Amino acid sequence: MAKDKSIFTCTECGGTSARWMGKCPSCNAWNTLIEASAEPAAGKNRFGSVHASLAPTSEVLPLSQIEAADFERHPTGIDELDRVLGGGMVEGGVVLIGGDPGIGKSTLLLQAVDALQRSGMNTLYVTGEESGAQVAMRSRRLGLPDSLVPVLPEIQLEKILHTLQSRKPNIAIIDSIQTVYSDQLTSAPGSVAQVRECAAHLTRTAKSTGTTIVLVGHVTKEGALAGPRVLEHMVDTVLYFEGDTHSNFRLIRAIKNRFGAVNEIGVFAMTEKGLKGVSNPSAIFLSQHTEPVPGSCVMVTLEGSRPLLVEIQALVDSGGPSPRRLSVGLERDRLAMLLAVLHRHAGVACMDQDVFVNAVGGVHIREPAADLAVMLAITSSLRGKPLPKGFIAFGEVGLAGEVRPAPRGQDRLKEAAKLGFKVAVVPKANAPKKNDKSFEGLTIYPVDRIEEAMQVVRGLD
Repeated sequence: MAKDKSIFTCTECGGTSARWMGKCPSCNAWNTLIEASAEPAAGKNRFGSVHASLAPTSEVLPLSQIEAADFERHPTGIDELDRVLGGGMVEGGVVLIGGDPGIGKSTLLLQAVDALQRSGMNTLYVTGEESGAQVAMRSRRLGLPDSLVPVLPEIQLEKILHTLQSRKPNIAIIDSIQTVYSDQLTSAPGSVAQVRECAAHLTRTAKSTGTTIVLVGHVTKEGALAGPRVLEHMVDTVLYFEGDTHSNFRLIRAIKNRFGAVNEIGVFAMTEKGLKGVSNPSAIFLSQHTEPVPGSCVMVTLEGSRPLLVEIQALVDSGGPSPRRLSVGLERDRLAMLLAVLHRHAGVACMDQDVFVNAVGGVHIREPAADLAVMLAITSSLRGKPLPKGFIAFGEVGLAGEVRPAPRGQDRLKEAAKLGFKVAVVPKANAPKKNDKSFEGLTIYPVDRIEEAMQVVRGLD
């Protein structure tokens, strides 16, 4: 039985009930009632001790009369993290970072908050999953034995908010939001109601006091942030840790960022002294072959504003009456479409062959600019002939066999030329002007159709 200060609200119709029921009494939807705090009595503040943190009511003004100022950023000293954040932490911003257990969330944040503390900022590290001794042990393991970061082992929201009000830190880390609970609710920590309520209080505190708050979030088996989806809408920035825990490399991707670009990535390597930024991330996604091998083609993909060279590998083998189509890091449905285009417009048949395609390094390519590289890698494996050394390709391929341009093609070519690639097959619309000297040493073959691309490759054998 819930206390008098709790009610249950339907997520479908917004109806309320004084007690939990399996079916909403208003709309008859099943399992939609979640616990929430009751409305306060007149003259009382629902948020208790945090009433002073609420921002005063602002007057209504037209946009032309509101002063627009750039947000002041505080660099963390970790270049790859600053890249994803858009330049650093923003005053009053709320950042949500999620990832698989053990992937390095707490390690990276401890390194970042220590660097900010050393730069003269007032910081606070709130840990709900570890004791202070465990955090200190990790600090020494990371080579930070003399760190002065204040640590608060606490999971009660009201005590955390009181500490934030009294210490007024510039940066506060909450590790993790699923362990924090409020006395206003009777549900257990980590429940939908607790996560939403605690995140709402912390967000209000950040906006009213100017404290930058970083929330660490657990993820589900599917890799999405655990808890209500509304949590992602409440915060300013959402970052995801990606990568295999058995690999040394980690990627942080910005899914949402009100103060910077989305889909920006930062690349890190896990070392004995914590996470270190990788200055040349393309090296992660390129296999080091001594000689060219069949079925391998390098493409240039865009991750946010950063061009990355990724090796696409294909293996075509006899498959019998029920051939398999398997792709890792690329869309499987798009692979089936590309095989049909390859057969219809280039005369390369794989209907009785198993086709396996892989993006090296565990990267997930979400843009169609990988089409041309995938088709060339498949053809190379089927013919048993490798593509030339220092060869790259990119471009979207349509159902009619046309090769469509990729966005920011010039930046892709410049990255390839900088890394020493010699031959490029690209869409004609992405070909640079003849007098452009930015691509010296790189021979570029612009093509309009997939047939032309195949002829260029055969001419290079």
